[in-house]
Amino acid sequence: MTYCVAVRLDEGLVFLSDSRTNAGVDAVSNFRKMVIFNKEGDRLMVLMSAGNLAITQAVRHYLNHPEPDAPSIWNATTLFEATQVVGDVVRKVRDRDADELQKSGIEFNINLIFGGQIKGQAPSIFQVYAAGNFIEATVETPYFQIGEAKYGKPILDRVITPNTSLKEAAKCALISMDSTLKSNISVGLPLDMLIYPNDDLTANHMKVIDERDDYFKMIHETWGKRLRQIFSEIEDPVW
Repeated sequence: MTYCVAVRLDEGLVFLSDSRTNAGVDAVSNFRKMVIFNKEGDRLMVLMSAGNLAITQAVRHYLNHPEPDAPSIWNATTLFEATQVVGDVVRKVRDRDADELQKSGIEFNINLIFGGQIKGQAPSIFQVYAAGNFIEATVETPYFQIGEAKYGKPILDRVITPNTSLKEAAKCALISMDSTLKSNISVGLPLDMLIYPNDDLTANHMKVIDERDDYFKMIHETWGKRLRQIFSEIEDPVW
């Protein structure tokens, strides 16, 4: 399984993904869930994936190798158009593979977060479903999660608003990830994080976080300690 989260803010975007894939307790491996498409000065787009690994890799392949003169994420004029291309690619893979997968009792399972910015357009994030349809983040719902979402959702709901700063959103996303790592063995290090300021159009603020990362170790130790402290300070029930 996996866990990915993306946040749309007034200041920019934050993307975070884990890298664990498992097909059982004795078949655990690492595959990057985040891929960056960047034409510096023109567009920066990020794709994060959850679901069947073969399906997600096929989608990545077609996005990286578009047919000549066909619509692609590289010639789309808006991020909405680029997301339409992503949805069309998902449908292409589904049309090719879904029936054969079903014969083997395997569901066509893919969820994507796609976002970024094209020069002259506002940055945004979209969630793309297995049918190829998608929704865009809004002021009321400024973040998306895919994969093992339930463990890390409460902190996002309590903290994230559009005017949250990039640094605070990054911290919140890491706490959300730490809560997920704590509760679900199918999510694991290393993590990929991209902090994207508006109009940057580069991936300058990309970081790989593993078990040696001092800041993430501090998050893990401090968050658990403070939660226990706050819990102990709340009055016991009187009944």
